[in-house]
Amino acid sequence: MSESSAAAAEAVAARFEELYGSAPDGVWAAPGRVNLIGEHTDYNDGFVMPFALPHTAVAAVSRRDDGVLRLHSDDIGGRVVELAVDDLVPESDKRWTAYPAGVVWALREAGHAVTGADVHLASTVPAGAGLSSSAALEVVVALALNDLFGLGLRGWQLARLSQRAENVYVGAPVGIMDQTASACCEAGHALFLDTRDLSQRQIPFDLAAEGMRLLVVDTQVKHSHSEGEYGKRREGCEKGAALLGVDALRDVPYEELDAALERLGDEEEVRRLVRHVVTEDHRVEQVVSLLESGDTRAIGPLLVEGHASLRDDFRVSCPELDLVVDTAVSAGALGARMTGGGFGGSAIVLVEEGDVPAVTKAVEDAFAAAGYKTPRVFEAVPSAGARRVR
Repeated sequence: MSESSAAAAEAVAARFEELYGSAPDGVWAAPGRVNLIGEHTDYNDGFVMPFALPHTAVAAVSRRDDGVLRLHSDDIGGRVVELAVDDLVPESDKRWTAYPAGVVWALREAGHAVTGADVHLASTVPAGAGLSSSAALEVVVALALNDLFGLGLRGWQLARLSQRAENVYVGAPVGIMDQTASACCEAGHALFLDTRDLSQRQIPFDLAAEGMRLLVVDTQVKHSHSEGEYGKRREGCEKGAALLGVDALRDVPYEELDAALERLGDEEEVRRLVRHVVTEDHRVEQVVSLLESGDTRAIGPLLVEGHASLRDDFRVSCPELDLVVDTAVSAGALGARMTGGGFGGSAIVLVEEGDVPAVTKAVEDAFAAAGYKTPRVFEAVPSAGARRVR
């Protein structure tokens, strides 16, 4: 564990003791994630390729056996929120507390005897930036409760329960990728995940060793998955699968895409959604092949191609994200695309190490010229998944 991580754990533990009057039973951390390629494919049983960020949600937690759940977050402030675990009901809470409370609800609904907890949280994952701040929050609480109550659940199981918490308790129709990335990623690797059977392959992804960097550009435009546009696209994908007679769009072969689109006739919106999902799954497979063959720079054009598909077919980009991609590529980046659910959030930029200053300045200057808020730019380093840190 790095010095900064150790210091963060100590700070969260100390704040827990201030709030609750005793030291926590332990401290856990779970990361946010960047998705290298494979967007809006996870709820279509497709392929994704995220990796974990060094930015984490940190939770100091103690077990309780009296049915009381107490929650506090340094990022939100305010008083400790006290809930009764027996009274947790889906979609009854519209506050931040729905995420950790939803995890408790999901564990109990699955038959696990979670009898309460004291929880204090602090996160360095930027909220609303498309970097899975909510998944990190869910997974860190799930891991802590798994350890404290001796549930014996594995990472992929914690991810599924965390997804259920967000789908049912919070009411946001997210796929499985974000929680699995937070729970299962390994340092120095990207995670090739088949979201149908949750099979995983850790793909080495050490850009620094090859003289490259991957930048995250947070546009500072906030998005919310629980708003209607995300749900509309998921419903459209389900409609496309039904019209094509398949269980999910994952089952439409890339080689048969043109024929499938023709069968959809004048369902133009559905055609666009289907085209994105099928071509995006194909792009994930191409990126995996290039990384495994050592041809990392060749993934750049696939990132750009993926952004165009998200912009034109899935229609989840925004002017700020498009400006990042267009500016970065014009300034010499190897590739760039939006990452995350869209409607704001962040873009990723693959760049030669020596070009980082010039590309960063070009993007910042373009935002200033357009009158946009200054973007936050930082390097994405593939990091470890959820773990106990104290």
